[in-house]
Order: sequence, then structure tokens, then C-alpha cells
Amino acid sequence: MRRLKLLLADDHALMFEAIALALESEDDLEIVGCAENGSQVLPLVQQTKPDLVLLDLRMPGMDGLTCIKLIRERFPDVRTAVLSGVDNDETIEAALRAGANAFISKSVDPAALADALRRAAQEPVSHAIGRAERGIDSLIETTGLTEREIAVLQALTRGQSNKEIARSLWLAEQTVKFHLTNIYRKLDVRGRTEAVHWAYHHGLPEAQAEPALLA
Repeated sequence: MRRLKLLLADDHALMFEAIALALESEDDLEIVGCAENGSQVLPLVQQTKPDLVLLDLRMPGMDGLTCIKLIRERFPDVRTAVLSGVDNDETIEAALRAGANAFISKSVDPAALADALRRAAQEPVSHAIGRAERGIDSLIETTGLTEREIAVLQALTRGQSNKEIARSLWLAEQTVKFHLTNIYRKLDVRGRTEAVHWAYHHGLPEAQAEPALLA
């Protein structure tokens, strides 16, 4: 079994201990490095070659948003997840816009952290090859939706509740609500039902058939 390699970045040493304690029984997760300063992150990524970097946004030396952008630019195969005590809409949006693959609140149940990290290490949108992938690219171009928003919209077409969407994409429920607000605005629809109608009639890849969805 291949182990998921994690690099931690936080300026509070107690967080390292807490995360290590939460993950100590998880055989498939391995902490390969810890950075206490943002300026240490990129050299440690180069050195340890992690699958996922779990980082705070507020760090000395280099802030988390800058780290995320540089990791995305220099190490495109390395995924990033934010672990932050500040989880308002503005902070979440900034992290996702910078390229973070997941946003995890520090209030997360320690027992749920391992699963959160596994989800963060997976693609938020499951692209089909060929026609479906081109369809998503076209929707991004024509609607201004982000890949994360498309993932949320696809979940809507599967009839998932906000709580279920949050669990499947590993987002806070308030983050899902934030994405839904953006989706409704960008598609010029008034709510979930109209968004589902839009997805069905515009050929969103992976969208469920309309009658089953609205039953």
C-alpha cells in the first residue's frame, strides 16, 4: 500500500503534535516534514516530495497564500490543503482562488482529519476523457464557473444536500453555500431547482437525468 506523504506548515509547534497524534493510527498517511516558517515550505517540498502540503495561512517568512501559489507554479503535481482557524467566506475564497485543493477548519474533529486529508489528495472534479472533458472546459470558458463550482453543481444534479456536498468535497457547509451563491449568480438562476435545470439542458458532464433528479 502506497503511503500518502504529508508536509505540514504551521508556526505553532503544538499543531504539529496535535496533527501527529490525530494521524498516528493511520497506516496510509506519513508526515515527511514540518515547516515552522513559510520560507521553509518550498525547500522542504523540493526535498521531501510530498503528495499534499497542509498549511496555515498566517506564517512568518512567507504567508500561506503565497506558498500555495508558488507550489502550484513550481510543483504542479503537489496538492495543497489549508488548515486554518479563520474560516470566514473571504478567507476561504482567497485560499481557493490561490489554488488550494481543500480548506479545513482547525475546529475539525480530530477523528475526521485523516479522511479530510485523503479527500484533499484527490481531484475535486472527476474529469472524463475526451468529449466530457472538453465540455467542462467549454463551460468554464462560457460561464466563468470554477472547477470547484462545477463540482458543486454536479453534486447538485445528484441530489446531494449541502451537508453531503461538503462531506464529498471536504468543504465546510458555509463554503458550499458560498459556492452555490456564486453559481446562481453566474448562471443567472434563482436556486437549486433552476441550477439543476440549467445543468441538464446545457449538457453538464455527469449530470443526472432531469426527471430522476427532480422527483
